[in-house]
Amino acid sequence: MGESTISISNTHHLDLKKAVTRILLYFVVVNVCLLILYPYFVMVCNALKSNSEIFAMKGTILPVEAMWSNFADIWSLAPMGRYMLNSVLIAGGSTLIAMVCGIPAAYALARMKFKGQTAFLGFIIVSQMFAPVVLLIGIYKVMLTLGLTNSLWGLVFINAAFNQAFTIWLLRGTFLSISEEMEQAATVDGCNRVQALLKILLPVAAPGIVTTLIFIFINAWNEYTVALCLISDETLKPITVGINIFNGYNMIEWQYLFAASLFAIAPVVILFMCIEKNLTSGLTAGGVKG
Repeated sequence: MGESTISISNTHHLDLKKAVTRILLYFVVVNVCLLILYPYFVMVCNALKSNSEIFAMKGTILPVEAMWSNFADIWSLAPMGRYMLNSVLIAGGSTLIAMVCGIPAAYALARMKFKGQTAFLGFIIVSQMFAPVVLLIGIYKVMLTLGLTNSLWGLVFINAAFNQAFTIWLLRGTFLSISEEMEQAATVDGCNRVQALLKILLPVAAPGIVTTLIFIFINAWNEYTVALCLISDETLKPITVGINIFNGYNMIEWQYLFAASLFAIAPVVILFMCIEKNLTSGLTAGGVKG
């Protein structure tokens, strides 16, 4: 009887400990989420205010009167549609080039052994240390020589180049996580190496490929410094540079700037919602050591 009572007491104690731990975990998660979402909440609130209310001495976070017209006004005051289209073309083009070049390179590094492979992998890692702003003068001179300044193609190639190392490194880990026996079986069935890559490896590596793709797209979409320096034509500016039209010399129209910023981040949020299921598995596959 005594042992049974002790057993029940221990069970209740463990259940209570698990419940408290879970409550604390939820508390931390909720607070972290609120901390992350708070800046976006402030953006929405300011986008719904008038400029005079934003500069009011005794202002509040919530708007006194929601100015929904701010979201419509920015489309008449600036070529927002053109800015968004330019960003889609730049991010989409650079993502496509980076993936087309990165997949074969990552596959070769994962499956083939060649002299200087370790040094080449080290070079890929080191290349990630250099931000575009560090090489800005050199980039501008190269683009000027090639006649790609003030051109969307110039931004496409630059973003593809700066995301290439990340693409190769992450996809190499994805390919390493896939058993070579699958390729050997495909070879027995009559496939060559290219056919095995296209028909066997790429479908299996889909989560890692999707994860890599979304990160490249986001990096290209958010790029600002190089686009600011290379693009002067108003009709060629991406959304990150174009919204500066509301940042005047005499006054910043904060309500329009916040409203335009919300439109700028919307595609990225939508993409994350679409690939959320593949994100975790893709990052895990890309982290395999080789």
